Amino acid sequence: MNSPAAAPATPTPEPRLTSLSHGGGCGCKIAPGVLSAILKDTLAMPMPPELLVGIQTADDAAVWKLNDQQALIATPDFLIPLVDHPFALGRIADDNALIY
Repeated sequence: MNSPAAAPATPTPEPRLTSLSHGGGCGCKIAPGVLSAILKDTLAMPMPPELLVGIQTADDAAVWKLNDQQALIATPDFLIPLVDHPFALGRIADDNALIY
């Protein structure tokens, strides 16, 4: 018995990477008022003395004292899709990580 060949499935188009980041860059950050509302309960928490810059300053970086001569500065870095090709975006992200 021969069964009829199944029709090939129609591939589902993948979204363009650049369509996933509507605002681009700073346009995608949380608004300061919304962020303050989210973090308001954390301000009452005790902060370790080594934390030189934390959420109290509403900065996007933190500074942690390592010793009397050194401190560690940490800041998040998010890369928005700049191109639609995943491999090309990976190469851009790689270069970005090596620069910083």
